[in-house]
Amino acid sequence: MDIYNVEAAEILANEAQLLPIGEAAPIYEKLLATFPTAAKYWKQYVEAYIAAKDDEATKQIFSRCLLSCLQINLWRCYINFIRRVNDKRGSEGLEETKKAFDFMLNYVGNDVASGPVWMDYIAFLKSMPVVTPQEESHRMTTVRKVYQKAILVPTNHVEQLWKDYENFENSVSRTLAKGLLSEYQPKFNSARAVYRERKKYIDDIDWNMLAVPPTGSYKEEQQCMAWKRLLAFEKGNPQRIDAATANRRVTFTFEQCLMYLYHHPDIWYDYAMWHAKNGSTDSAIKIFQRAVKALPDSEVLKYAFAELEESRGAIQPAKAIYELLIAENAVTTSLAHIQFIRFLRRTEGIEAARKYFLDARKLPSCSYHVYVAYATMAFCLDKDAKVAQSVFEAGLKRFMHKPGYILEYADFLCRLNDDRNVRALFERALSLLPPEESIEVWKRFAQFEQTYGDLSSMLKVEQRRKEALSRTSEDALSALENTLYDVVSRYSYMDLWPCSTKELDYLSRHEWLAKNIANKGNKSVVLTNGATLDKGAVRVGSNTKLLPQSAKVVRPEISRMVIYDPRQMKGPEFSTTSSGYTKEIDEILKRLSPQMTSFITNLPAIEGPSPDMDIVLSVLLQSTLPVGHNVDKSGSQVPGPATSDLSGAGKSGLNQNGSVHRPPRDGQSTKRKNSERGRGQEEDDTTTTVQSRAMPRDIFRLRQIQRSRGLGSSQSGSAALSSGSVFSGEQSASSG
Repeated sequence: MDIYNVEAAEILANEAQLLPIGEAAPIYEKLLATFPTAAKYWKQYVEAYIAAKDDEATKQIFSRCLLSCLQINLWRCYINFIRRVNDKRGSEGLEETKKAFDFMLNYVGNDVASGPVWMDYIAFLKSMPVVTPQEESHRMTTVRKVYQKAILVPTNHVEQLWKDYENFENSVSRTLAKGLLSEYQPKFNSARAVYRERKKYIDDIDWNMLAVPPTGSYKEEQQCMAWKRLLAFEKGNPQRIDAATANRRVTFTFEQCLMYLYHHPDIWYDYAMWHAKNGSTDSAIKIFQRAVKALPDSEVLKYAFAELEESRGAIQPAKAIYELLIAENAVTTSLAHIQFIRFLRRTEGIEAARKYFLDARKLPSCSYHVYVAYATMAFCLDKDAKVAQSVFEAGLKRFMHKPGYILEYADFLCRLNDDRNVRALFERALSLLPPEESIEVWKRFAQFEQTYGDLSSMLKVEQRRKEALSRTSEDALSALENTLYDVVSRYSYMDLWPCSTKELDYLSRHEWLAKNIANKGNKSVVLTNGATLDKGAVRVGSNTKLLPQSAKVVRPEISRMVIYDPRQMKGPEFSTTSSGYTKEIDEILKRLSPQMTSFITNLPAIEGPSPDMDIVLSVLLQSTLPVGHNVDKSGSQVPGPATSDLSGAGKSGLNQNGSVHRPPRDGQSTKRKNSERGRGQEEDDTTTTVQSRAMPRDIFRLRQIQRSRGLGSSQSGSAALSSGSVFSGEQSASSG
């Protein structure tokens, strides 16, 4: 059962509202145990007790939720309760209410929706009874201070608060008001500007979201990024206020963020590190303590907590965290053992680390990683190769069946230049490991001989490797054959290869293909999940498109692909009066030519992801396209479209923009025509790339003209072929 089921929680909360408080209380307790920062559930819970007039229970609930739920509606419920309780207590009650207002504004006064609270507080102060002039003067001073605080907070009522403050000062003293208002006018303007910017970030946040563990959903990621943008905005101190006030505002934003991202360890870590960066290490420690309590299963938070304690010199608290990690993860504690050994080596010395290792290796949960880590530490930090080799040998008795341990031990012996023991280790391990688990060991053995051995030992190990691994192959004979790919493997070094990339890709593909043909039988080879390759089609020089491009490329599932047919659906109705398009698009359409508008109108509807046109254009502009053909000086004509076939008219043709061109009726030959022809030839001579020429023929317009003339589908197809490649800009010769 998923205890974080949001829909089920909402159903329970709605049912609890209809029940008496005695029956609803267990439901609320269950909900709030799962969602401890859900302010709306706390508010429903406390309102149920307020309706039952159980003041003591109400106070207890408020004490449990107020500091962890900095939500304005919950706090307004609190202040209304306090005012009602103290309404008939006279001056003592008024003083308690004033303290409650100060307490509330200290925690949620920076909320963007706290404007009504400031206004309620000011109205409450103005309504307090006074007897003497001194009390009146004190009240006016208190109201002025609250106004001056309120207009500095970027809230949704900041403009109304400023107007009220102006009226207040003018009602007290116009002479004094002029100086005070001129002093606070720039501060108010800054707060108003920051509110407008702040609202952009706040509008992206879902304030009804419940805190659940990360699920990776799109909405969750969007909320995470929205909160991080708001936090970055507040950290930048856009209002340029003093550091203390700015820090309180950032703290408030972090606390609000944790109400909704309570189970996200990165938010807790950022909060603690922000405190540590600002010099408040004690506050960072408190945040980590809360984080570990909120997310007891998060090991990374415990490591970060221990790191902070160690960095400030608190060794014993850090040690207690490591011990807690080991105690809580009794089954999988190898990493905790390794980190604790390193911690002891840093803080208490070699002997403490050695003693703990001797105890840890006796535990059944101790893996070979602990041996490798301690041996490496002894070799690199303590400079004691003898102890390190003794540790590896002790572990060999227990982890001989672990290829990873064999490889780590071999690397250590290579660092010692002990090639004799390296070979002995490989031989010993390969005699015990089953063939299916020895692949990596054989590979490392072959690499070792390629690097440190002579030619005969290198070839011998390679042949032994093939023989051993051929037992796991269905076709043992093909597995024993030597190929050119083996030579490439032997004579490569790091990222240097004895062949070109093209040759390497060719060899890789044929190596992969040969193995799969041997494994899959005589008829077909499975290339991907749904595609097959007939063996008869696999031959050099033919049907090369059927070959896999690379052995490591993940290919699409083509069995479910839908053949594109523009007749399946009508293209989008592109109209400037359509409500689906913005004003910007309407303006663009008005500036387009009729031909371009017609082209856009006839575009088919798009299913699936749309390409980024900026990227497409960038790739096209940076591509090296074929060079266009020039007019031969001898007078031979450049191959062009057979316009008579396209149009069906004897002497009419098509221009490059798709319009119909006919010769003059009167047969006159003007200078303008000759000059245009001369310019066209000159342009063809000077043009070398497609990017520098005019746009190619509009094939879509061409097809429209063909349809209007009633051409058949066969003629349309031939016309499309004869018009050349739209993308390359080349013209193909007419097939007729």
